[in-house]
Amino acid sequence: MLDRTDKRILTVLQADGRISTVELAERIGLSPTATSERLKRLTREGYITGYGARLDPRKLGLELLVFVEVSLDKTTPDIFERFAEAVRRAPEVLECHMVAGGFDYLVKTRVADMAAYRRFLGDVLLSLPGVTETRTYAVMEEVKSDGALPVN
Repeated sequence: MLDRTDKRILTVLQADGRISTVELAERIGLSPTATSERLKRLTREGYITGYGARLDPRKLGLELLVFVEVSLDKTTPDIFERFAEAVRRAPEVLECHMVAGGFDYLVKTRVADMAAYRRFLGDVLLSLPGVTETRTYAVMEEVKSDGALPVN
């Protein structure tokens, strides 16, 4: 169970994953040693799963963000697993979620432009196991994309 200090640590780390342990300790009011021990425990218990940099997709030439509804021909465990294994190998796929409702998966991808998306759709997505239908939603404006989780 997380206490208030643990939650403050997680909140600060989401905003700045490069913060030093000493600076983090100062911000939360603990000693650096106690803060380091809490970080180790939070990592060991799986609350902290890793560290990374947030990159600007536009600077990397990845201007187009697209969400795709994917329907499969069968909803059997073997088709789900084959699809999941294949989608994990597709570098263009940022996220993929099995959903309940009128389709099976929601895929989030980012590519250079609509021509690159059409290539991805034809060469990758439609060739994945079991895919029978897709619906594409090109993002016109990203309203919120900071990715921080609410730590209550």
